[in-house]
Amino acid sequence: MKDPLSSLAPESRRLFLQRCAHTALGVSILPAFPAGALAATGTPQQPNHPNAASVPAANGPGFGSAKRIIFLQLRGGMSHIDTFDPKSGPTKGPKGALGTKAGFQVSEFLPATATVADKICVIRSMTAKVGVHATATYLMRTGYEPRGTVKHPMLGAWAQNFLGVSHETLPSSVCINHSSDHGNGFFPATFTPLPIIDPDSGLQYSTPAAGIATIEERLKLVRRVDSLFEQRFPDENVRAYNDFYDATVKLMKSRELKAFDLKDEPKALQDEYGSSKFGRGCLLARRLVESGVRFVEVSSGGWDMHNNLADSMETTGGAFDRAYAALLKDLSSRGLLESTLVVVASEFGRKPELSGSGRGHFPTVFSTVLAGAGIKRGFVYGKSDAQGAKIEEHPVQVGNLHATIAHAAGFPSDKIVMSPSGRPFSVGNKSQPLTALFS
Repeated sequence: MKDPLSSLAPESRRLFLQRCAHTALGVSILPAFPAGALAATGTPQQPNHPNAASVPAANGPGFGSAKRIIFLQLRGGMSHIDTFDPKSGPTKGPKGALGTKAGFQVSEFLPATATVADKICVIRSMTAKVGVHATATYLMRTGYEPRGTVKHPMLGAWAQNFLGVSHETLPSSVCINHSSDHGNGFFPATFTPLPIIDPDSGLQYSTPAAGIATIEERLKLVRRVDSLFEQRFPDENVRAYNDFYDATVKLMKSRELKAFDLKDEPKALQDEYGSSKFGRGCLLARRLVESGVRFVEVSSGGWDMHNNLADSMETTGGAFDRAYAALLKDLSSRGLLESTLVVVASEFGRKPELSGSGRGHFPTVFSTVLAGAGIKRGFVYGKSDAQGAKIEEHPVQVGNLHATIAHAAGFPSDKIVMSPSGRPFSVGNKSQPLTALFS
């Protein structure tokens, strides 16, 4: 009799495996895998894997200064003029400029950030060609524009490829307030960031009702099914899921699960970060990097301010301002800022000209911000013109930003890695790091 499984497409067989995994484990801490992600092959995920030896011990100022990275992604397109590059002419926003002890100005919408301006480096000359949200967000998170069926890795996956895992039980990468969105790219599924959709809920369903012992017994049965399945359909997906099973059970049994629980933080400190989802995410990010997670992305939505920019900057911008300042102060007080790179990024800026009560998309000029890990403090790199419409000095591409982060993290941005389809890729798409940003 014909085996019905033989008629299934690879994607259907992956779905079959995924459902078996969910049923067997009874928990939901495994990331969701897109079709094709599991089939990727790459360097084994080991703390001392071969690529680590090829990373030079030193490669210019700041190389390897960041042992951990917090990537704050402001989704929707942050207005550079109403945040880190305020103007006084006809393109001036609803609020004016605020002086800082660092000697440069930020918008009056960012009073808390102004108090930590001596800790940050503002890049005012970011530029790109993409002004559509989905494509620009993908570019900012991966350093590449979408290309057909190729999925490009996020920086956390690149770091794991070159440096290995960052902790014995905790994941090397985590996404907070958003799904992982193919974060492993063409690397193995074990490089996928762990998604935390709600910081207050932490790692949901990490304790199975059936108990760990029962889960382990179920896994024995799953492995028997896998063995029969793999005999008929040799598939990297089976091995990838088994790796995830092992990592999941190890994490469920680990004391490090406490890192995901914000209730352990003093109330006074929680109040400093604020009650917004972004603020809670920033506090969780600090807990995770302190515990051994290498790369944490925290998303903040609501920056697509076509209308009601003034009100939105008071709410969305206000939550960012409070949490960002609290994060830098908290890291600094714990002695972590010197070895933690904090990045503020958005997919593009917003038009210099106000249109009604808001601003449209504008990729030609926008701002990003770096802090910690050997980055110059109280420093501005690049310059836009008086209207915030053109770059006057030192244009910076998204690829340069990614190469700079890789440089700080201590892995090569120029090393070519071949995807499973045989195409060459590198961090930042062959762009150079901005070594001038390091002290």
